Order: sequence, then structure tokens, then C-alpha cells
Amino acid sequence: MTPARLARLAVATSLMLVAAEARAQTMDEARSAYEDGRFVEAADLAEAIGTSEAYALAAQSLAVYAHYEASEEEWEEVVERAMRMGEEAVKADSTNPDAHYQSAHAVGRYAQRIGAWTALRQGLAGKIRDLLEATIALDPDYVDAILALGGWHADIAAEGFIARRMYGGKKEEAVKLFDRALEMAPESKVVLHAYAIRLPYLDEENGLARAREMLNKALELPVMDAYEDYLHLDVLDALDELRDR
Repeated sequence: MTPARLARLAVATSLMLVAAEARAQTMDEARSAYEDGRFVEAADLAEAIGTSEAYALAAQSLAVYAHYEASEEEWEEVVERAMRMGEEAVKADSTNPDAHYQSAHAVGRYAQRIGAWTALRQGLAGKIRDLLEATIALDPDYVDAILALGGWHADIAAEGFIARRMYGGKKEEAVKLFDRALEMAPESKVVLHAYAIRLPYLDEENGLARAREMLNKALELPVMDAYEDYLHLDVLDALDELRDR
């Protein structure tokens, strides 16, 4: 190789390293913004990077913002952007399990707001299930996806015969997945809350007592980021609801 080619190669390699370092630094900034609760800023920073990992973070940030902070006027625009970011994450790298999970997360937030039967009619339940199953196929130990699929089975089963017939949601499968998630992450505030709020339905004999125990344990766990600040309030709300039962 001639000296001139070597020089050009060195320059190109240097530029690539600088670009990679800049992307990494921006991803760190985006993650910090998410952890601090600056969700829209985190999404903007991540979307500008344009990688699968970054789009997944953008989808996550927007989904959380849509669920907890967005006004009625902006909610639809925010959640649609979250779903679009999830789709872009999968498109950018279909082997990235987080891309499939965050896409499911965004669609799930949309489905929560529009109501179960509307979501079922639009085929969103099947889409969420497929994305979660794709996540687990790529990463069998992805706790959040295992947990979310357990929630999917529990929620579909709870909607009644028609929903179960359409999509196959099963209480037994929900319990199996929840137990697996709890075994993998027994100190997770997210896992304890998600399982507990469904236990009265899944375990009619002991569910209420077990749910209270899990929620009280969740309250004792430290809050790790801005999202868990909101989750902590969800845990308190869930306990209040159980006191009325």
C-alpha cells in the first residue's frame, strides 16, 4: 500500500473513531436525561443518533412520558412517535432484543389508553405478543419481556372467553412467566408491582395477601431513576386499592 493510501486510511479510521466516540457520548447523555426524567430530551438525543439501540431508548422515553406526563392534547402525537421509534429500532437491527421489547412497550402504552376491546379489535394484542416473544427468542433471560408477556397472558385471560379464544391468553401461563421473572429479579420494584396488581385475579384464594406482601416489599426498595419515582407512586396507589377490597 502506498504512503498516500495509508495516510487516507489513517484519516478515515480516525474519523470513524471520533464519530463512534461522539455517538457513545450522546447515548450516555440520552441515558442520563432518561434517568433524570427529562424524557422528551432523552428521546430527541437518542433519535438523532439513529442506531437501533438509540431508537429503542427513544421509544422507551416517549412511552414513559406519554403514560405519566403527556397532556391530553399531546398524548396521541407522543405515543405515535414512541411506536414509530420502536419500529425504527427493529428495522435498524432486527437482532436487537431491546428493539422488539421497547416496540412492544410503546404499543402497550397505546393499547392501555384506548381500552382493551378497541386494542383487541385493532389487532394490537397479537402485535404486542409477537414482539415480546421475539424479544425472548433473541434473549431468553430478558426479565422485562418475560414479565410483560406474563402481564399479557393475565390481561387477555381477564378479558373473558372471547379474548382468550382470539389470542390464547392463559392464567396458568401468566403465573408461570411471573414466577420466572420474580425468581430472576426478586428485588425488582417493576416485577413486584406488575405481579402484585394481577395476583388477586390469578390466585383467588391467597392473591390479596400475597399482593400486599409484594407491594410492601416494593415500597422498601430504593428508587433507581425518574421512572421508578412514578412506579413508587403506582405501588402506593395499588396498596390503597387493595385496602378497599
